[in-house]
Amino acid sequence: MTHYENTLFELIRSNADMMNDLRMLRQLKLPDWYVAAGYVRNYIWDRLHGYERRTPLNDIDVIYYDTNATDECLEKEYEELLARQTGTSIWSVKNQARMHIRNGDAPYRSVEGAISHWPETVTAVAIRLEEDDRLSCLSPYGLDDIFELRVRRSPLFKDSAYYESRVEGKNWRALWPKLEILPG
Repeated sequence: MTHYENTLFELIRSNADMMNDLRMLRQLKLPDWYVAAGYVRNYIWDRLHGYERRTPLNDIDVIYYDTNATDECLEKEYEELLARQTGTSIWSVKNQARMHIRNGDAPYRSVEGAISHWPETVTAVAIRLEEDDRLSCLSPYGLDDIFELRVRRSPLFKDSAYYESRVEGKNWRALWPKLEILPG
C-alpha cells in the first residue's frame, strides 16, 4: 500500500457520511462495484485546500461490471432505490460492461479497464468498502495526480479538445485554486 493510498483511506474513514454511503452501497451487492470520480476526487481536493465543508456534488457515480445484466433499466432502478434511501436524486449508477458502446471504444473487460478511458487521471479513482470493512481503491493511473493537485488527460482518452472543454466547463480552477491543469 502506498503512502497516498493510506492517506486516502484515512481521509475516507474520517468522514462518517462517506462511510455510511459505502456501507449502503455494499448492501446492494453489485458485482465489482465502486463509487468513483467526483465523489472521491472532490473530497480529496476539498481536504487538500483546507475546506471545512465538501464542495456540493453534481452527481455520485456508482459503477459496477456485470456482463449478464446490461439493461440500462436496471441501473435506473438502482438510482431510484438509492434516491429513496438517501433523499437525494444525484445518484448515477452505470454498468461499465455496456459503457463502451456510448464511448465508442472496444468492450471493456473490467471496471478498471472502463475507468482507464475516463477523461482525466484524477477522475479515474474509485473506492469501495469490502465485506470485511477494508477499503479498496481502484486507480489505474495511481494517486499521485489527485494528491499533487495535478489535472491531466488520461492516456487512453484521445479527445484532447473534449478534455480541455470539460475541465474548463467544470470550473475546477475557481473551486480549487491550487490545481495545476495541464493542457490536453
